[in-house]
Amino acid sequence: MVTRWYPILFMMASTFSLSLTGLVSKFLTDHFEVSLLSFLRFIVPAMMLVLVFVGREVRWPSPNEQLSLWIRALCLGLSQVCFIFSLQHLTLMESVVLFATGPLFIPVLENLIFTTPIKVVNTIGLVVTFVGVTMLSSDESQISIRLELIVGLCAGLFNAGSQLSLYKISQSRLNAFEINFWSFLYAAVVVVPILTFSFIDNRTMYQPLDDGPWLVIIALSLLGLMVINTQVFRSKAYQLASSGSELAPVIYTNLVFTALWQCLFFQKTYSNVQVYGLILIILTNVVCATCSYLGDKNHSRHTS
Repeated sequence: MVTRWYPILFMMASTFSLSLTGLVSKFLTDHFEVSLLSFLRFIVPAMMLVLVFVGREVRWPSPNEQLSLWIRALCLGLSQVCFIFSLQHLTLMESVVLFATGPLFIPVLENLIFTTPIKVVNTIGLVVTFVGVTMLSSDESQISIRLELIVGLCAGLFNAGSQLSLYKISQSRLNAFEINFWSFLYAAVVVVPILTFSFIDNRTMYQPLDDGPWLVIIALSLLGLMVINTQVFRSKAYQLASSGSELAPVIYTNLVFTALWQCLFFQKTYSNVQVYGLILIILTNVVCATCSYLGDKNHSRHTS
């Protein structure tokens, strides 16, 4: 009976680490350009994982594993660039809510890749989510779709691709540390062209702190550690789960943790329409994830 809770506990440990990753990333966006911070977000944890493999053999991925890893790396890289861009222009809560729409896009990607039919509840969920994003775009006078909100929503889309490829690679012979080492390393490679463009464009890549670099170094180290925790715990959760949708509702505990950090560290007031938009996005995604889980559970009962 206790082992049935292991996937949920691992996923909650993952979402708590993810919420801290968002909090630290929000701080670092004041000091790093988007592409550079995205690159560091992958290369730092990859270097940390090298220490884990000291004295151990690191397995080279097979061709099939390579394909899944590169797909995951591409989705991870693009997702984080979009997420960090939205963090620079939106509040922590807004960015995380948009990033958390990832599970809602999973059925869409499954339809495009595997021609799996999209359920009516997911179609309605996508429409309602876009309504929520529109409400989030409003101020006291008018509603206008802002670029940073669309980019934040794209972070959720690429996050969905990352989750789909993670579930597939989690069923391979590679363990959680190997999966994430190669994923982070490949994702850093994916971000390099964007980073190169930023250098060519003569953008300001780093804004130093007046008190010295130590706080930034500590923040980067904490970011790397939380990124590793997030992905390793999530990989273990998927390995123990019977399906990816089983854990989908638990993913939204990240929003609870993020709401706590928003209240503790940031002073931000929202208009009533924006609050309703946030609530609408969160409720829609939770309901869709729960319906997906219940549907899979009922299907497994009928087929067993």
